[in-house]
This record gives sequence, structure tokens and C-alpha cells, in this order.
Amino acid sequence: MYQYDLIDKEFLADRSAEFRGQVARRLSGELTEDQFKPLRLMNGLYLQLHAYMLRVAIPYGSLNSTQARRLAQIARDFDKGYGHFTTRQNIQFNWIKLKDAPEILDKLAEVDLHAIQTSGNCIRNTTSDPYAGATAEEVDDPRVWSEVIRQWSTLHPEFSFLPRKFKIAITASAKDRTAAKVHDIGLMLRKGRDGTLGFEVIVGGGQGRTPYVGPTINEFLPTDRLLSYLEAVLRVYNRHGRRDNIYKARIKILVAALGAEEFARQVDEEWAKIDAARADLPTAELARIRAAFAKTPFETLPARSDAFETAKANDAAFARFVRNNVKPHKQPGYAIVEVSLKAQEQTPGDASAQQLEVVADLAERFSLNDLRVTHAQNLVLPHVKLDDLPTVFATLQASNLATPNIDLVSDIIACPGLDYCALANARAIPVAQDIARQFADLDRAEKVGELKIKISGCINACGHHHVAHIGILGVDKKGEEFYQLSLGGSGAEDASIGKILGPALPADKVATAVDQLVGAYLNVRNDGERFLDTYRRVGLEPFKEAVYAQAD
Repeated sequence: MYQYDLIDKEFLADRSAEFRGQVARRLSGELTEDQFKPLRLMNGLYLQLHAYMLRVAIPYGSLNSTQARRLAQIARDFDKGYGHFTTRQNIQFNWIKLKDAPEILDKLAEVDLHAIQTSGNCIRNTTSDPYAGATAEEVDDPRVWSEVIRQWSTLHPEFSFLPRKFKIAITASAKDRTAAKVHDIGLMLRKGRDGTLGFEVIVGGGQGRTPYVGPTINEFLPTDRLLSYLEAVLRVYNRHGRRDNIYKARIKILVAALGAEEFARQVDEEWAKIDAARADLPTAELARIRAAFAKTPFETLPARSDAFETAKANDAAFARFVRNNVKPHKQPGYAIVEVSLKAQEQTPGDASAQQLEVVADLAERFSLNDLRVTHAQNLVLPHVKLDDLPTVFATLQASNLATPNIDLVSDIIACPGLDYCALANARAIPVAQDIARQFADLDRAEKVGELKIKISGCINACGHHHVAHIGILGVDKKGEEFYQLSLGGSGAEDASIGKILGPALPADKVATAVDQLVGAYLNVRNDGERFLDTYRRVGLEPFKEAVYAQAD
């Protein structure tokens, strides 16, 4: 894990002290809310429906146990006892008092955490693979490059006031766990035929009002030219991006307007003007950053664990957990463990202070002091010995953290919706809970298999509904909450935008409609087909008939 140096630490302390003064001026009335707004947003502080919300950056989704415990402390002392993990691998505290914000930032800075660039028209937290450094699928560790981008982009003077917010994702595996193709920039690490590493560069993906799967503008960018190329992309965007219309300000609109080929041409033209020696990362600096991730102290273990196999044979609940939440590790004798934050009746992505402390302890004792956040609003213990898995499972089970539903129907992504967000048209949390209750039978959920449901409370698509196998969008109809369903989206390596199923449904009909969609799928699927595969084979009509024919 990367360790902040003295400059990092002094900077965070200074930034926190600066914000303390700004808050004091706001509380005294010296600053109006309009004057204070850009200052608080630069420190991740939003004003929501009921209170201030603080969004804390978790760079590339990586935490140690000390940081996780500090987040638990903040949840307990300054919030209502919990935090909410987001689709950008960050955490939000939804009940913050303005007077407490400076003290919270001080406490975050003490453990190398902050809220900088979690808001505003700047480069946001870079999303990366939560299995980084643990999966055999990757061609390189994407955290190295995420850290490079973090250091390059933080308070970058040229890119701190972009036309609109800007989001980057990096993956190094064939299986994409970052939704790279629906980011402003998606970087997919590839290995060339000669063994050299390069990035496939995807630009102009996004969701919201106008969703796009981003086009590839560079098939193979040498890794040592990454920063100069990113600079060129952002300069073209900064030059041409719309600043007169917030709905047309994202880079996806520019790429769509120019066309991918013309946009790529302009990037190449700008790139040629950039002095590589100034812009690109020196080899020695890359080696320094890489060294922070290269020394994982794995033990030499047998590939088979008798304790693990015995527990799996004797405990059906443990065996189910292993089937759904435990993934292969690159190191023999280890496993990757996903911790679901989607227990029945739980708000998707929420973790209590006590639960945060439990996973912090598990990370420290059993996962080499390493904890990850996924863009699907779950947690990962990336380096657990097979021998230790029964103990880890029992501890998770005691804290309602052992729900065996990763990638199943109840593993729902949901934004906070109208329960918290001032922009939302409808609630998302109760709908997610209704669906989870509908599929409480774990045997049935496993029979259905991989099914990714994502819910957004408004068109801004913070719940990623456009790229869900079943997407659910909350809409306002004359003051009533209705929900529009879409099918066939994917945020993975086979990215696609879902198609609207039909007229929006009232809230009390959504879970039933999902049940009907699942029934239609089970009736027509071939052996081994996921819901998404079946949809792509048979199209929209069988599903539309299952939902709306009965309503007629």
C-alpha cells in the first residue's frame, strides 16, 4: 500500500486548517452560502436534503485497518453510526454538522485520508479493480497507475476547473470490475505481443441524461507516455468542452459531437506539442511508486487446505458463502473474499461503525492489513488464507456481513435517492429492499445466477441503472414516484446501454415486475446462460410481455 510522505501529510494538515477558517467565516455570517459553496465543494462537503454530506476519498478503493477504524469513529461520533460506500469506491457520511467538518478533516488527515476532489469540476477519485494485486488475471497491478494519476491530478493547476467533473477508471484484467467503458476515460492495461505493457484508451463514456459506451481512441498507448497523453486529452476537453450548458458539459458530449476519429486526431495533434521529458513520469519515480505495491508478504502455502475443505463439507452455509463470495487468488493457499453490504433490509452500501471495525480487525488479522471497496458498494478482503476462511466467515456471520449474494439478484447497486439527495425524483433504497425480500430464498437466487440490478433515484444515474442487466430509474409523475425499467445493460468488459422496457411502474409494482422478468428468463434460458446472455439472444419482447401483458 502506498504510504503518504511528509509533503502529503503537511499538505493535508494545511488544507484542513484552511477549511477550518472558511467554516468559521460561514458560521459567523461573514460568508454567504453562495460564497461558501465552492469552498466546501472543494473539500467534499455537500448540502443535501436534511444535512451536510461529506464524501471521503478512498484512492482506488484501498484502505488499511487504521483508516477503516477511523472511518468507523467518524460514523459513530459525527454521523448516525454508519457510512455509505459509493460506486466510486468512496464513502459518504450523510448527517454531518457544519461545525464538525473541520475536526473530521483533521481526523482524516491523521490517517492519510481526505475529501479533496470528491466534488467539483476536477479529476475525481480514480476507480480501480478491487482485486488488484490478488488476482492472477491481471497483466500488471493497476494500483500503481492509479497512484500515478492520483499524484499527477491532485490540484493540477490546469485541470482544477474543467467544464464538468471528470472520472477515470483503470483495469488490468480481461474481466472489468471498474465499469471502465462508461467513464470519461477508461484505461485498460494490455500486454503487447512483444511483452510490453500499454493502455487501451477509451474516452467519452458516461451515464446520466445521455449515456454512452466510450469509444477507443488509442489501441495501445505505451505506459511510459501515459501522463502526457492524458494531458492532451484533457487539454482538448478544456478547450472545446461546453461551459454554457451543464447538461452538455461532459466530455462524452464533445466526443459524440466531434466523432471519435476527429477527437483522437485532435488529441494526437495536441500530444505532439507536449514535451515528454516534462510531462511524463521519470523512470525512477515510477519505480518508487511501484515498490510500494511490490512487497506483499505472502507465505508459501499448499494449494489445498484441509481445514477449508472440511468446513465446506460440514457447513452448508459456509459452502454457499464460498460458492458466491470467495474468488481465486494468484497465490496458492489464499483466496479473495467479498464482503456483501447487501443483507436483507440493509441499505445497499451502508456499513455501521461496528461493521467497519469488524472488517478492519479481519483485514489486520487475516488479510495482510488490506481492505478494498468495490464499485458495486461491497468490500473485499483480498488476501485471506484458505486455512483462515472458516474463522473469517464466522466473524462476518456474527455481524450480518456474510450474505452469500455477490453478483446475485439481491446484490443491488442503489444510490441514496430521495431519502437523502436533493436532486432525486424518487427513493431507491426501499425499492432495493423490496426486491431483496422478493428473492430472500437463497436457493432460488442461486438458481437465477448472475443478475445485476442497479437503481437510480434520478436521471443523473448515480446508481448506474443504464448499465444494469435490469436497470431501474426513479421518475416523478405529478408528485408520485414511478420507476422506469430497462434491460440489457452492462458495465463490464462487454459494456452496453440498457433499453427501456415500457411504461414506468408505481413503487409497489417494481419487485413483482422484477420477479416476472426473472420468471421469463428462467422459461427461455439455455443451459449456462446468464440473464444478460438470454436477453441478448431473445430480445426485449418476451420480457416486456411478462410484465405488461399481465397488467393489461
